[in-house]
Amino acid sequence: MAKLLSVLKHYKNKAKSILKMENKEELQTEEQVLNQETDNVSENIEAVIEETVEISETEKLQGEIAELKDKYLRLYSDFDNFRKRTAKEKLEMIQTASEKVIVDIIPVIDDIERATANAQEGEISEGIKLIFNKLTNTLAGKGLKAMDAKGAVFNPDVHEAITQFPAPTEDDKGKVFDVVEKGYYLNEKVIRFAKVVVAN
Repeated sequence: MAKLLSVLKHYKNKAKSILKMENKEELQTEEQVLNQETDNVSENIEAVIEETVEISETEKLQGEIAELKDKYLRLYSDFDNFRKRTAKEKLEMIQTASEKVIVDIIPVIDDIERATANAQEGEISEGIKLIFNKLTNTLAGKGLKAMDAKGAVFNPDVHEAITQFPAPTEDDKGKVFDVVEKGYYLNEKVIRFAKVVVAN
């Protein structure tokens, strides 16, 4: 723009000098020079206009590129979150696939534990005990873990209080006094709550 103003000022000065001239030859020569300079100015103006149009188109394209980049980043982020969530769900499904079968086996384990606890000496053979140990070790390998609830502070997230008992000491208040039925975890998930007697 400053260039254009300086060119216009130059022509204004030329026009003043032409008006002062008296010789026709000088006038014709000046007219030719003036015509050439006018053509040059026209070309310069057109070049400036084209440059301005190119700049505005460049800015528009840069804006579109920024918008597309933003959309791409959001889409990539959504896909990455979806992929992570799917992988997590798949892992959880694999870890808990045997949950229903294990939950059905737990009462059998309870029966065997009661039988061995109440059996007289020699009534249950050493082989049966080994088989039972093998079963519990196999289930432990699949992620089954018994809760150690006796003497722990009562926690309604893992314990189910079936009754209360007067606490023998102040320290025993709010703690599990006895376990009626064991609770179990499967890979840190509670699959059966421990049925307990709470001291109050």
